Amino acid sequence: MNKIELIIFDCDGVLVDSERITAEVFGKILSEECGLSLNMDDLLGMFLGKSSEQSLKIIEQLIGRKPPSNLEARYQSEIIAALRNSVTAVCGIKQALAEITIPYCVASDGSHEKMRTTLSKTGLLESFEGKLYSASDVSRRKPCPDIFLHAAHDMGYTEPCKCLVIEDSPIGVKGGITAGMNVFGYAGFINEDWLIDAGAHYIFKKMADLAKEIATYEQKYM
Repeated sequence: MNKIELIIFDCDGVLVDSERITAEVFGKILSEECGLSLNMDDLLGMFLGKSSEQSLKIIEQLIGRKPPSNLEARYQSEIIAALRNSVTAVCGIKQALAEITIPYCVASDGSHEKMRTTLSKTGLLESFEGKLYSASDVSRRKPCPDIFLHAAHDMGYTEPCKCLVIEDSPIGVKGGITAGMNVFGYAGFINEDWLIDAGAHYIFKKMADLAKEIATYEQKYM
């Protein structure tokens, strides 16, 4: 019998390969609207997993003034369009889902619209239909534990220690840790040191190996 009883996936960067697209769009907008020139590492390091409010505060610190009032609206419009056109499934996720025998769901800081857009485009929506949880469903975003605890409770699992969170951002990792859950840091694209520093219990880089990684973790650490 599995010791892990529920897997809670983040969406962006874990199920769908959207982080690069998001960063590229955001970088273009920041250049045109704010005169900022940031590379991919800068963008991910400063903004990965951050809310719109947090991101706007960071931008204000960088440029020394309030960001343009249309910045967030332009970002939301352009990112949805870019994801509809270009997003793909994370390499190996379909194999991972086919091999996993443990119940699973998705808990994202993104909106339900964004999740449905990306999961539909990548052919993953059917696997998660009825199991989509957004930060809009709770009062506090990651790194608060609310979204993870809400997802687990709604799925019928009330023991955090038997839940496994799969995250690719330090903020998400911290949220899972605060929830009292087991947390895997997926470092397929993100710097693994960021995830280790955030407190991830276990790091892996190949999503196709997830079922094996879970079995190894259960044997060694649970």
